[in-house]
Amino acid sequence: MRPTSAVVSLEAVTANAAALCEMALPARLCAVVKADGYGHGAVASARAAISGGAEWLAVALVEEGIELRQAGVTAPILLLSEPRPGEMVEVVEHGLRPSVYSPVGLAAAAAAAEARSLRLPVHLKVDTGMHRVGASPDDILKLAEAVLAKDGLVLEGLWTHCAVADWLSDPYTDAQLDLFEGVAAEVGGTTGGSPLLHAANSALLMRCVDASERGRYDLVRAGIALYGLSPGQDQRSLVAERLRPALSIASEVSFVKRVRAGEGVSYGLTHRFGQDTVVATVPVGYADGVRRDYGRLGGEVLIRGRRRPIVGVVTMDQLMVDCGAEGDVCASDEVVLIGSQGDERISAEEVADRLGTIPYEVVCDTGRRVRREYP
Repeated sequence: MRPTSAVVSLEAVTANAAALCEMALPARLCAVVKADGYGHGAVASARAAISGGAEWLAVALVEEGIELRQAGVTAPILLLSEPRPGEMVEVVEHGLRPSVYSPVGLAAAAAAAEARSLRLPVHLKVDTGMHRVGASPDDILKLAEAVLAKDGLVLEGLWTHCAVADWLSDPYTDAQLDLFEGVAAEVGGTTGGSPLLHAANSALLMRCVDASERGRYDLVRAGIALYGLSPGQDQRSLVAERLRPALSIASEVSFVKRVRAGEGVSYGLTHRFGQDTVVATVPVGYADGVRRDYGRLGGEVLIRGRRRPIVGVVTMDQLMVDCGAEGDVCASDEVVLIGSQGDERISAEEVADRLGTIPYEVVCDTGRRVRREYP
């Protein structure tokens, strides 16, 4: 069996969920497990989050919700994007909660529910300024009234998403919340209902750890923080204090060779050695989520408790590591790409910084060939 694996601590996910539940009070926690649980495994992460106190789950796709239902997960599952009209039948069949933000989507949801003589809870998404998906604030009241007019629909929730919540000093978040609260008041005053309100993602929750801060409402949708990772630079110290990273990625040395000074390594021979050195080959590559130019950007791994630089371009299935002139490595030595070894640690945030991206992308890029283990 291939030695490359991603080890997921479900104990850490459960502990993180419990910590987030406490931070979210008086709101309830909605654990976001889309994209295969951000690379951690959707079903396993969902169960661990529920064990930690999460009452809701959220996914992006209908098929992601179906996967959870088929695994026996019974918690409410929110779909964060409006399903296509033809998918609404499956939404109803599997008891999912769709986000709706168009008349077409609303009509399809109502038709699917009425065909089964059921009442389908829906959540209206308000676009308060991110401009990705969601109905304009000017259109929400009409959609809410249309939901109430349909026998097959229940207006269960009203929500929005904040674009810059990870930037603590940016006033745009407060402007979005002002707009959202105005829309919510209008919907509640006109319809007489009180749908669940939710706006906070991991970043906004980290911004709102002070009980006087805004944004918790009734539900908090925590994604990246559930896995012990920071949504932004401003939240890193808080995440490190309260949460634990759940994912580590490791492989092993598959081959060791001595390379002379002046010789190059990997495709294009873009890296040449200034002295005789020992090079270790590791069976993990860009097909597994390691960026092709990671070595050029300063990427390192841990072998025998020491940081070692990746050299040359990362290939599809393998990468090469400069182990120095002393050559104190052997085939089958453990290689850590993310995680701890001895006194050293490489975090997903560190990898993201080197790549000029965010830890979300780092963990989500972990390929399907990388075996997930749940010790």
